[in-house]
Amino acid sequence: MIKKLLEETVAEVIGRNSEEIVELIYNKKHVNEFILAKKLDITINQTRNILYKLSDKGLVSSIRKKDKKKGWYTYFWKLEVLKCLEFLKKRLIKKVNQINHQINSRETKEFYICERCKIEVNEENALLCSFTCNECGDIFKRKDNSKILRELKKRSIKMQNELKLIDEEIEKEEQIIDKRKQKEIEKENKKKKAKRKEKRDLKKKEKEKLKKKVKTSKKASKKKTKKPKKKVKTSKKASKKKTKKPKKKVKTSKKASKKK
Repeated sequence: MIKKLLEETVAEVIGRNSEEIVELIYNKKHVNEFILAKKLDITINQTRNILYKLSDKGLVSSIRKKDKKKGWYTYFWKLEVLKCLEFLKKRLIKKVNQINHQINSRETKEFYICERCKIEVNEENALLCSFTCNECGDIFKRKDNSKILRELKKRSIKMQNELKLIDEEIEKEEQIIDKRKQKEIEKENKKKKAKRKEKRDLKKKEKEKLKKKVKTSKKASKKKTKKPKKKVKTSKKASKKKTKKPKKKVKTSKKASKKK
């Protein structure tokens, strides 16, 4: 059903090749314009003219990519389903309003017709012409509006039913777009979380490195401060030993003198 609605939308703008174009660019990623021209069996300029007409109404979107070998840009096209449906809805609403206006006028006003010339006029114009046809001079006859009213009402009901279908398709397409947006948001959030985690890990590593540097520097400083203390202790011990030796000599000399 949605394809038919899209074909109607495209036909409103370009008239021909609507079915083929919708088939080629509906529900797909962006398609190369040269591939479109080949499949439509028309020149690239004709293809671009069709696509530009649709683009002016916002029914298609495009992206461009540069050919690394040749150096020029190639355009890739995609059908914008939601915008197509909204465009068709606006057109149908206008048509429904016009038909309803005709129904209202047929129900409230009198119309007259010249059966020979098939010219129809309202009551005001019939009065101005004295109920005679300016073309052939025949007298206007009052027209029965019942058949026309039935046809107009049928058309109005048909278009209103079509509007309901379009509204349903618009809701579906909006849900699809919302899901895509949510997925994109989730992807972006994951990327942001990953970046934050990387930053945290880097900070942790930097802190650990700083801690290791501080520890090594402290150990080095401790070793440097311990060495002179040992030297001082040994010097003190040596000085004590040196002071003890003359005391022993004095004692022996005293003992020798007593023996004598």
